[in-house]
Amino acid sequence: MTAQATAFDNKTRLEHQWPTPLTAKELDKKFPGIMDLTVILSAGANIIMQLALPQVGYGVAESRVKSGSIMHHPLKRTRTTFTYLAVAMMGTSDEKLAYRRAVNGAHKHVHSTSESPVQYNAFNPELQLWVAACLYWGFVDTYEKVHRPLSRAEQEELYQLSHPLGTTLQVRQDMWPKDLEAFEEYWENGLKQLHIDDRIREFLMVIADLKFLSPITRKLMGNFNRLMTAGFLPPEVREQMQLEWDDDKQRKFDRNLRFFGKSMKFLPRPIRQAAYILPLRDFRRRLAKGKPLI
Repeated sequence: MTAQATAFDNKTRLEHQWPTPLTAKELDKKFPGIMDLTVILSAGANIIMQLALPQVGYGVAESRVKSGSIMHHPLKRTRTTFTYLAVAMMGTSDEKLAYRRAVNGAHKHVHSTSESPVQYNAFNPELQLWVAACLYWGFVDTYEKVHRPLSRAEQEELYQLSHPLGTTLQVRQDMWPKDLEAFEEYWENGLKQLHIDDRIREFLMVIADLKFLSPITRKLMGNFNRLMTAGFLPPEVREQMQLEWDDDKQRKFDRNLRFFGKSMKFLPRPIRQAAYILPLRDFRRRLAKGKPLI
């Protein structure tokens, strides 16, 4: 482990006691559709939100961990991401600790060099807090755009359930904004820190246009993914990405969301939640057999 990583570890009091997690079925009962496959629609926008913070953006763009790169191994990276989300939201404390160790093994290689434009370290809890905040924001934003607005009480309950998105790694419990009002203040301040330069924009456009996938997939899904990505981004971030937006694109975006929202209602819950249930099942199988978790 690097000296930087060790310094962060020594300063970070990790959260080892999490509340009893809800199952996929219980989450769906409380917030019908919260973990549906429709979250994939906003995946590109969520990645951009995370990487729009320069230290996170360069940490990913310069990462030497090619085995976990979406550019080199898109399916593996997608599986790893959804496994983390599933373990953080639905895993036991022992499962969270096991996945923390696995992720830390990859993160120890992610730190800036003397040539990096900004200084970063994957063990920095402040950077992990921003990533976790984006994940929570993505859950709520996607849900409300696809399904229905959540009441303030529902938002607060979901928010309190979501702190393991950060505390499963290096984010301390006392770092997670204490309530929804505090989170909203943190979020607005965070948006002011975002900056997408030409290098990171080029990197992120590869994701928005699915250029890391096969030519056939790009041709079939590239324009659609760019529309969904742009539509889910806050206007100020969309502008930094230089993505065009107008009333016609907004209507197409809204029409697609209505279609997917209605379509989900006809699918059984296990299919709707397959993006989380299957990776969690695979994680538990790997953990039981002592296989690599990422």
